Amino acid sequence: MNLSPKYFAKILLFGEYGVIRDAMALSIPYTSFSGVLRMPEGEASFAERESNASLNRFASYLEELAALGSLMADLDLSALRADIDRGLFFDSSIPQGYGVGSSGAMVAALYARYARNPLPLEEAHDAEKLKALKAEMAQMECYFHGKSSGMDPTICYLQLPLLVRSSEELGTVRMPSLPSDGLGGIFLLNSGTPGETQPMVQLFMEKLKEEGFRRLMTDRFKKYNDACVAAFLDGKTDVLLRELKKLSGLVLENFGPMIPNDYHSLWQKGIDTNAYYLKLCGSGGGGYILGFAPDLEQAQAALNPHRMDVVLRF
Repeated sequence: MNLSPKYFAKILLFGEYGVIRDAMALSIPYTSFSGVLRMPEGEASFAERESNASLNRFASYLEELAALGSLMADLDLSALRADIDRGLFFDSSIPQGYGVGSSGAMVAALYARYARNPLPLEEAHDAEKLKALKAEMAQMECYFHGKSSGMDPTICYLQLPLLVRSSEELGTVRMPSLPSDGLGGIFLLNSGTPGETQPMVQLFMEKLKEEGFRRLMTDRFKKYNDACVAAFLDGKTDVLLRELKKLSGLVLENFGPMIPNDYHSLWQKGIDTNAYYLKLCGSGGGGYILGFAPDLEQAQAALNPHRMDVVLRF
């Protein structure tokens, strides 16, 4: 029995790490993966019991916050606890540690089911309400990552493209009108191993203690990242690819530990040949790698034997 709607995965197209330094961020739903809250039918499977135990630990975290009077979201925790005792689990196809929002979808589903006054989707255009929702969900998702912007669960909940212009300004946004049969496009590469968000974020925060790295993030990273966002939303794919080449090179030079070792040469190959440009998908360290290509067939040939999963075409 389903206890929540289906919540899809997400892909952060732009803004990984940069959003911490007030760069723009753009995230879109990714419908190839999804998750839903369910009750077991008959005897629970091993996976269902594992998920139930995970929800139990998460509920304890929320109850501790509530006991301290610091839980931001108005959740019916007694109803959540009762359902967990009955075997509640999160039935998800979203791979964990791959940067596509596995914890975000679960937080969205729990919020939708147990918030006493969940934000109606028709009010998603209200900037202040959206900002409050993002803050509530950030606190909830902190349990999984140690630090969260709240963007992942917010977009999983809204199921709409979400643009963060600054720490104080965010809102839903229309996707550009792109040809569904275009030669170019955006794709995912599976690194084959999951990444862990918390160590990667901690590493980034350590690097921010260096003045040179802070300056790089504030100047060059923000400049290239924000130019990519603007070009994508305007449908200017030639400008997008030009700025992506700069961003891809910058990330390769300065975010080495976040890029799986086996992919450093593949990353450089794309920059050298202009067949594709790679960037982090989420916090990196494993999971998926995001790619952009002017010609997907040529990119696939250059990336062979790695398999591309096409997200959208342009």
